[in-house]
Amino acid sequence: VGAWPASAPGQARITLTFWSWRGEDRVFYEGMIKKFEAQNPGASIEFQTYKPTEYNTVLSAAMQAGRGPDIVHLRAYGALQPFARPEFLVPLDDKVPELKTFAHQWIDGARSRADGKVYGVPFAVQALVIFYNKKILRSAGVTPPRTWEQFIAALKALKDRGVTPLANGGKEGWTLEVAMGVLGPNFYGGSNFYEAVTRGQTTFKNPQFTAALGKVEEIRPYMPRGFMGVAYTDMQQLFINEQAAMFIGGIWELGYFKSQNASLEIGVMPGPVARAGDTPWISSYDDGNYGMYARSANPALALKFIQFTATREWGQAFTDQLRQISAVPGVVVGDPTLQEVQAWMRHATPYLMLVGFRWKTPTGSELIQNDLQGLLAGRMTPQEIGDDLTRGLAAWFEPFRGR
Repeated sequence: VGAWPASAPGQARITLTFWSWRGEDRVFYEGMIKKFEAQNPGASIEFQTYKPTEYNTVLSAAMQAGRGPDIVHLRAYGALQPFARPEFLVPLDDKVPELKTFAHQWIDGARSRADGKVYGVPFAVQALVIFYNKKILRSAGVTPPRTWEQFIAALKALKDRGVTPLANGGKEGWTLEVAMGVLGPNFYGGSNFYEAVTRGQTTFKNPQFTAALGKVEEIRPYMPRGFMGVAYTDMQQLFINEQAAMFIGGIWELGYFKSQNASLEIGVMPGPVARAGDTPWISSYDDGNYGMYARSANPALALKFIQFTATREWGQAFTDQLRQISAVPGVVVGDPTLQEVQAWMRHATPYLMLVGFRWKTPTGSELIQNDLQGLLAGRMTPQEIGDDLTRGLAAWFEPFRGR
């Protein structure tokens, strides 16, 4: 690709559009756009955001009508697949040399299953953890637990003191899938189970997996009163306002929590292990990607911006400003909490349904989210969930048929 020419006097400005669902990160993106515009006189980029739940639909309609944005914030794995086609996106394997240095497990989140090509630059690596309020635990005389036995004892001690132990509710199924992503892997066997189930060597009826579902059921007495009516934003407020001691969620919450309550003393811990001395598994995944529209009117400039997103300069700014772990290799994590999480990620395991079973419908996520709501509402048992997941996924996952 030829260098983007410097703006000649009187040259018309070239405007690129950049679509995203990350409205909360606007300040970061607009800052990086300003940097890019300064280095590329005559270039202008408009950053436009949509509701996360509506984004894929809006993007799909625009692309099919031939009016997609030049630069596209893309989701990963199964949610990327409808867009990962040469008529919609530009394959980047040979166009962004830095991609060769990215970890293969994050690149897999940007890869098409149909042609094996890479259609995006991964932007963030997410990890699922438990946040806790250091002040509340201290005043209750509770040490951050490491084992499951200690975890339940800590929740009970907090409840006995009149504290709401967990902010987590059950109104939105995706938050329960996250809870399973934190609590489950240490009991179903992490990556060993993931490899076996995604290869069809076992199913979700596996007793290790149903035992892990039982762990989610065990936390029910420690959730807020009326927990089936507690939505995601309610959960966030309970933790931010120091009305709940712990929050099971994703590391992406860290920056938001700190911005909403500067005096919040936040600790993080991995999901509790079965036995003292076990190494905890950390569910993790590529959060999404930056891609380039195949029908951009200004491909050279759009590609130059995409190449910018793969640089260490971009990744470092992303980590420093958004307090998230960038997928760009070599980025130095300064935040001490993020440093801890990054160290735990040496024992990362794929976030089960998002990475392994979101390729067709019904997705594993759709099924497990409904089933976990059934479990917490007392309508389903772990064994029934194992059966339902195996049966539901058999609609498209051949190895589960007839099992």
